[in-house]
Amino acid sequence: MKVLFLTDNFPPEVTPAATRTYEHCREWVKLGAEVTVVTSFPNFPYGKIYDGYKNRRIQKEEVDGIRVVRVWTYLAANERFLRRTIDYLSYAVSSFWGGLFQKADIIVATSPHFFITWSGSALSFFKRKPWVFEIRDLWPESIISVGMLEDGFVYRTLEKIELRLYKSADHIVPNTEAFKKNLVGRGVPAEKISVIPNGTNFELFFPRKPDKKLISSLGLENKFVIGYVGTLGMAHALDFVIRSIARLNDSSIHFLFIGDGAEKENCIRLAKELELENVTFLASVPKQVIPDYLAIIDVSLAPLKKTDTFKTVIPSKIFEAGAMGKPMLLGVDGQARSIVEEYGSGLYFEPENTEDFIAKVKQLAGDKDLLQQLGEGGKKLARAFDRKKLAAEMLDVLKKVAQPTRTT
Repeated sequence: MKVLFLTDNFPPEVTPAATRTYEHCREWVKLGAEVTVVTSFPNFPYGKIYDGYKNRRIQKEEVDGIRVVRVWTYLAANERFLRRTIDYLSYAVSSFWGGLFQKADIIVATSPHFFITWSGSALSFFKRKPWVFEIRDLWPESIISVGMLEDGFVYRTLEKIELRLYKSADHIVPNTEAFKKNLVGRGVPAEKISVIPNGTNFELFFPRKPDKKLISSLGLENKFVIGYVGTLGMAHALDFVIRSIARLNDSSIHFLFIGDGAEKENCIRLAKELELENVTFLASVPKQVIPDYLAIIDVSLAPLKKTDTFKTVIPSKIFEAGAMGKPMLLGVDGQARSIVEEYGSGLYFEPENTEDFIAKVKQLAGDKDLLQQLGEGGKKLARAFDRKKLAAEMLDVLKKVAQPTRTT
C-alpha cells in the first residue's frame, strides 16, 4: 500500500508531531508500505531554516526508507497568530502541489493546524483516493486556550470549517479518547473514528545509568533535578513554574529546561528578574540525545495552562519518561492525569496552583521510596503504549479505509 502523509513537522525538527509521524512511517515501511511524506523545510520553532537546508521550491530525500518531499513555505516563528496562519496556509498550498504527482492509495493529513487538511481533502478529490484526518490537537480551540485568538467571528468561522473537514474525511484518527468524545458530541459518527494514542519508542528510551560527566558539566552534583524537555511554548504555563520556583526557596532542588520556543526568552528573563540560581536553560537537543538528559534527572515535569481544552491532551513526555523509569510531575488534568494515576507513574498538581506545585515537589524530593515506586509505575505505563504496536494498529486502519478505494 502506498501512503501519502502530509505533515508540517518532520525530523530533524524535535517536536511530538515530528516524532510521531517519523516513528509511525518508519514502522509502516518495515511492515511493507511505501510511504511518502510531504513536509516543510525544518524551521520550527524560530522560523529559521536549519543548517544544511534551503527554503527552496522542492527537495527530495530518503529517511529510513521513507520518501521525503520538502516544499517551500512562508517562514514564521511559533509565536504570532497572523504570521503563523500565513505559514500554515503556505504549507497547505505547497503540500498540495508537492503531493499531487506522488503515487498514493491513501492520504493522511495531520493537525494541529487544519489548513493542512485542505490539502489532504483536495488531493483526495483530484486523486480519487480516500483521506484520513489525524488529530493531535483540537485546532482552533487550542489557540483560544493560549490567548492567541479571541472567541469571536474568526474563531466561529474556523470552527465551522473544522467541523466540515471532520465530516468530509473518510476516517479520523485522534490520539486521545477525549478527542473522540468531543467529535462524537459534535455530530461526527463514532464508526469513522479510530483512536491511536501516542506511545513509546523502546529502541531509544529505556533505563540507563546517568552520565557523570554530563552531570558535572551542568553543575548538578548532589542536586535533586526536575527536568522539562520539549517546546517552551505558550501552552505550557512555564512562567507559572518559574514564579513557583522562586517561592520554593530550596537550592538543593534544581530545575533543568531543555528546548526552544516562543516563551523561552520570557522565561529566561523572568528567572533573571527573580534572581533564581537553581534554574538552567539549555537549547533543544537532537532526539537521539534526549535520553541522556532524561537519565540525569530525578523527575520529569509536564505542565500546561489551566483550561478545559487541555484536559483532552496527553503529553508525549509521560511515555518517554515512563520508559526510562522517571516519575512524572504532571500539571495536566483530564485524561493525562487519569493515565498517570492509573499506572501510578507520577504525582498530579493542579495546573497553575503554586501551593500544590510546591507541595508535590517537596513530596517527591523527600521520599526516595515514592520515587522508586513511581518509576516502576512509569515502566508499566510505557509498556502499555508501545509505539510499534500502535503504528501497526494505525496501518491496519489505513488499509481498511483504502480498500476498496473510491470509485470514479
